[in-house]
Amino acid sequence: MKLVISRLIAILLLVIPGLLAAYGFLLMKDALFDYFAQLGNVELPTPKFAWLDFALGFVLFLVGVGFIGGWIFFRDRKHNYLSSRFRPKRPRPPRATNGNGGPAE
Repeated sequence: MKLVISRLIAILLLVIPGLLAAYGFLLMKDALFDYFAQLGNVELPTPKFAWLDFALGFVLFLVGVGFIGGWIFFRDRKHNYLSSRFRPKRPRPPRATNGNGGPAE
């Protein structure tokens, strides 16, 4: 039973940021759609853009996608699936030298 609950919590940790990202995308989409719909209205001389809704949607979208992307990145790092440029740097072994300070031949 303990394993089932821990798996459920793990799934919720991924679903909640996904829902936040989807809601943020919808807020941005609705702000843009409302603005373009107001452009077609003849009675409105200057259409208003919902900057607050768009900014909130953008932040929610970035937080959700960033969390899921970071989770995938660190999971892949743990399983060593990353390319060499994302792996931690290892120090180079010292070069073999001859007695004069130059490279060994």
